[in-house]
Amino acid sequence: MPPELEQTLTMLSAHRSVLGYLLLSRGDQVSIIRHSGVVFEGEQGRKYASVIGRIVESVQSGLEEVSGEENDGDSIRFMRIRTKRHEIMISPDDRYLLAVLHDPAT
Repeated sequence: MPPELEQTLTMLSAHRSVLGYLLLSRGDQVSIIRHSGVVFEGEQGRKYASVIGRIVESVQSGLEEVSGEENDGDSIRFMRIRTKRHEIMISPDDRYLLAVLHDPAT
């Protein structure tokens, strides 16, 4: 893993409002490369990974449908989803998805 990414993940983990992060591979089946935080342990982490992958796919499909063309250059750069208790921030790129769960009240 590149040192810059390692440093960024360490900084994320140290932030007091961050409950955890998931670094996911993109592909036919999203898989967890690395994670931090008890909320992403075991089966719960696999559920989050699957749902985050589906959310990104769904939003990208919607963008393509609205734009009328798949290659028009419009793609997701950053997503923020807020619930009553948490906020999920998702940063996708061609090969990876980074998802951070944090408590906005902290």
